[in-house]
Amino acid sequence: MRIGLDARAIGDHFPGIGRYIVSLAHALATFESGHTLVLLHNPPHPGARYRLDELAGLPRVELAPVRATPFSPLQQIELPLRARALGLDVLHSPYFIKPYAGLPCPSVVTIYDMLGWRFPATLSLRGRLLYRLTMGMAVRGADALITISQSAQAELAQRYRISPERIAVTPLAADHRFAPQPPEVVAEIRARYGLSTPYVLYLGSNKPHKNLERLIRAWDRAGAGVDAAQLILAGHEDAKHPAARQLVAERGMGARVRFLPSVDDADLPALYSGAAVFAFPSYYEGFGMPPLEAMACGVPVLCAGVSSLPEVVGDAALLVDPYSLSAIADGLVRLLDQPNLRCDLRERGLRRAREFSWHRTALATLRVYEKCVR
Repeated sequence: MRIGLDARAIGDHFPGIGRYIVSLAHALATFESGHTLVLLHNPPHPGARYRLDELAGLPRVELAPVRATPFSPLQQIELPLRARALGLDVLHSPYFIKPYAGLPCPSVVTIYDMLGWRFPATLSLRGRLLYRLTMGMAVRGADALITISQSAQAELAQRYRISPERIAVTPLAADHRFAPQPPEVVAEIRARYGLSTPYVLYLGSNKPHKNLERLIRAWDRAGAGVDAAQLILAGHEDAKHPAARQLVAERGMGARVRFLPSVDDADLPALYSGAAVFAFPSYYEGFGMPPLEAMACGVPVLCAGVSSLPEVVGDAALLVDPYSLSAIADGLVRLLDQPNLRCDLRERGLRRAREFSWHRTALATLRVYEKCVR
């Protein structure tokens, strides 16, 4: 079987999807299945966050360049033609903007969440219309659907009135490099980023559903209970959402809250490992990769007890109501004040993270491909 995986979404615009593509491709390439993995990609460009060079050297992996970018209308013509020329038996699109007709092979689509439906105000009117149109075409036109949590499966099935059995759930996993880092490595990262005090870490985007404003207010409310620590807000920062920075400036919290918008991907395991606590009060997640990565690095986690997050962290995190300022503030103080609780959550988190693996994710995904082709 010749498996096509659309690997064009590896740029900064798709940080999470890019990691999904590369991790899944690496895992698929390790199977002795006799199948060939064909990665459709745009030739390297400055915005590429992940490189495919390592994958290109693996047995039964081919790179197939295409001109059309993920948002280009030209993909509706080019990708079906390339799929035919490459002799693909199935094409997996990890993004819902994809070729919708004319493919010579079955189509598999990964839908991560219903973010555009749940938070329509974050999109322009044109963006909402485009989202609903393209998402609907992707869901209705696919031969198979994949999602990444039972929560996302239930929501997708309800929204589009389709049977949950039609949607395969393939949970994600933390990459093997996310593990507790040696003290000297952590010390080097702390020195490089100027992290001289204990810190509570958030990692993710600054989009409204991530709940950063309430996290900042909770940090302010905690006051003396967290005075010895600093709140670090790291991850991709979208200039369209300046509310968190504005709030920090308005409250004069610049010394207590720092933004690290451009952390190198290679530095993340050490940045996690150096944190006293990882905080993730997001209102809504299709899965919730950062808490899993934090647990894999041995960091006690505080996260929202909503959406998919409870099924990811299990009993290995302190769950709080993301809509309650006092619950978040009390949780932060409790974790920082109680070393025994932090130690317990660290051990639980390490065990929990080991329950997820990209090998299992890839195996479940391969079964979807094989079922489609049959």
